[in-house]
Amino acid sequence: MADLVAGVDSSTQSCKVTIRDADNGAVVREGRASHPDGTSVDPRHWWDALGTAIADAGGFDDVAAVAVAGQQHGMVALDAEGRVVRDALLWNDVRSADAAAQMVEELGREAWVTRTGLVPVASFTGTKLRWLRDAEPENAARVAAVALPHDWLSWRLRGFGPADESPNGPDLDALATDGSDASGTAYWDPARKAYDAELFELALGRPMRVAGDGSTDAVVVPRVVAPDAAMGTLDADVTLPGGTVARAGLMVGAGTGDNAGAALGLGLGPGDVAVSLGTSGTVFGVTDTELADPSGTVAGFADATGARLPIVTTLNAARVLEVIGGLLGVDHGELGRLALAAPAGADGLVLVPYFVGERTPNRPDATASLLGMTPATTDREHLARAAFEGMLCALADGLAAVEATGVTVERLLLIGGAARNEAVRTIAAQVFGRDVELPEPGEYVAAGAARQAAWALTGTLPSWDIATTTVPADPRPEVLERYRDAVR
Repeated sequence: MADLVAGVDSSTQSCKVTIRDADNGAVVREGRASHPDGTSVDPRHWWDALGTAIADAGGFDDVAAVAVAGQQHGMVALDAEGRVVRDALLWNDVRSADAAAQMVEELGREAWVTRTGLVPVASFTGTKLRWLRDAEPENAARVAAVALPHDWLSWRLRGFGPADESPNGPDLDALATDGSDASGTAYWDPARKAYDAELFELALGRPMRVAGDGSTDAVVVPRVVAPDAAMGTLDADVTLPGGTVARAGLMVGAGTGDNAGAALGLGLGPGDVAVSLGTSGTVFGVTDTELADPSGTVAGFADATGARLPIVTTLNAARVLEVIGGLLGVDHGELGRLALAAPAGADGLVLVPYFVGERTPNRPDATASLLGMTPATTDREHLARAAFEGMLCALADGLAAVEATGVTVERLLLIGGAARNEAVRTIAAQVFGRDVELPEPGEYVAAGAARQAAWALTGTLPSWDIATTTVPADPRPEVLERYRDAVR
């Protein structure tokens, strides 16, 4: 009987679990559960959702190994008893924008890029720690360890946590992470593959130590596990919320950040770039070369294999379709049909889609704008078209920024829930001006985590086939040019 492995995608919106054949990646069963809305969330909701999603997937009794991929950057602060100090600030919480600006001013962009591969913005964990230090000093003083969402969930799954909630208790030295997630903190160097203790102290105002180093007078950060290694193996049963049990002997892999998980699930290699359309949007690729973008547009994260993952993130992707669809009273499908009834370029109507501010470009306080309104363009069809084009043009700028770092784009893949919309596919081939490959629908973050679990279990990273279709390039450069004029 083939070994089964599980992959978890604990995203902003939900928890997805996929159970697969470790050899060929065939899906055996899946489950999911919702997360609450908001940019500040009690991590207990993630733990509850994990138990529900595992149960929905039929449990883990026959699963040999699991890995967790999680939303990046979220600040999970723990006290000495293993309890969460305050609600986790998620990646899309922009209250630390001023803190980020202060940190950039203190060291300069070049220094940040050299030491971390990125320039701090509100998304990154380090800026949230600075905000905590300044805005909630009493909470900051209680912090005994800082973890990320995937670190914390993996720790809980391995049986650690508050003494009254877990069999192994609050052993903070058991915290672990991987390089991809650590590289999004703004205090880990993906080139040296090491924490930068000075930058951590710059953020929180207190010294740090790596879990397991033996000292006790500093804030714990998780040890970084190699991509093909395991965080550990359960030595006793762990009961999750809802009564689901993870059995003794279950191996827990290193896990990863969500975008690195998607890259691993897609099997990306050098020359491949993916555009992911969730509530937020990302453009990311894989490269073996060093990365440096002092502008801060491209973050030079680590991927889930030991290579680099240049990435650009926007706060507004499918969110744009939700807002405009809600305004017009239609679902995504009907919004797409309206959009395709209008010409490319929407006769000059341009939507700048900064509905919740923006991360790239770094404009946390920005708002959305609609330009080029005339009697001829102010109708449902043109507005729908402008929504799709605005969303995709923002990501086309992200793709251009990734290319500007020296990354070669030989294959462009489009993923995420919104990629299933015919209008998205058609307009993407126009805005990007190149062939767009569409992998078969799937949960690629969870798939990447499952593939990583198989790697830890067998010692070999498996190759799992993915079917794709191609939408031929249909360049309409005037659409992107008009958008760029609007956002200058």
